[in-house]
Amino acid sequence: MASDNADWLALTQEEALEPDLPICDPHHHLWEARTGYVQPRYLLDDVLEDLTGGHNVVSTVFIECGAMFRTQGPEDMRPVGETEFVADIAAMSAAGGTARVAAGIVGTAYLDRGDSAAAVLDAQIEAGQGRFRGIRQGVTWHESAQVPNHRTAPPPGLYDSAGFRAGLAHLAPRGLTFELWCYHTQLDEAERLVRDFPDQTFILDHFGGPLGIGPYAGRADEVFADWCRAVAPVAACPNVMAKLGGLAMEVNGFGWHERPRPPTSQELMAASRRYYDTALELFGTDRCLFESNFPVEKVSCSYTVLWNAFKRLTASFSAAEKAALYHDNAAYLYRV
Repeated sequence: MASDNADWLALTQEEALEPDLPICDPHHHLWEARTGYVQPRYLLDDVLEDLTGGHNVVSTVFIECGAMFRTQGPEDMRPVGETEFVADIAAMSAAGGTARVAAGIVGTAYLDRGDSAAAVLDAQIEAGQGRFRGIRQGVTWHESAQVPNHRTAPPPGLYDSAGFRAGLAHLAPRGLTFELWCYHTQLDEAERLVRDFPDQTFILDHFGGPLGIGPYAGRADEVFADWCRAVAPVAACPNVMAKLGGLAMEVNGFGWHERPRPPTSQELMAASRRYYDTALELFGTDRCLFESNFPVEKVSCSYTVLWNAFKRLTASFSAAEKAALYHDNAAYLYRV
């Protein structure tokens, strides 16, 4: 199924740069029906269509998005339905083709309900058919009505809550990672969490969500300065890795989707390069990994253009650095 903005995306086409470079895409979604996104359906055939643009994507990691929850049974166990849904897709992908879609699976759980999360985690691991790797529970929240909160309507300060921390404590003993999805205004909360759980592996999603809409519209330099100050203490914690991507969402405020033509890869990287340069300086190439965040980013650009933007950033990097950023760090982190 083509995205609703397919004709617009087709106005900017590029040949894939460095087409032989192996890629493990560590962040994409799958869903059967979703309103509010340019691609309301995104399943295996849709992923594979995006992968035909010329980049050498050899494996991918699915990240939770609230898809296909169970509709019956205990509420705590309902997110396991998403993992069951994705595990079946992963099995189909493994049976044919060259790219292993959803070779790793990151689901969700209501960690804020405390110790009851333990049984849910065990059920998630079993449902993942050997592919389950971690949990994401987003906390994106802002007091402004102009900034969208997470679909789960989290309260402010969730990562600081005793219930959440009790649930989180069950991840590390099971070898599970935790994805941090917050806005840049909540990075202090993320810092406290990662410092208090030094044995837990964390992944910072989407640079920690720098905002560019609502009260932050037209304040890009101020937001960047605030983000720099807030993300540095997070990066100082060795148990945190950083996903480089997720800046083409509407919430980031670049407004690509409002233009008559989609941005080129040069334009994409020029507009956001300072975030990439700073993250690479703070985390280092051994703790960073590029991500697509598709199909959410499809509101702004095609899959081929997005990965070209990354490759323009790393044109002068060594072969070892490129291998780490595009494949090896993700493959190691998610065991794919």
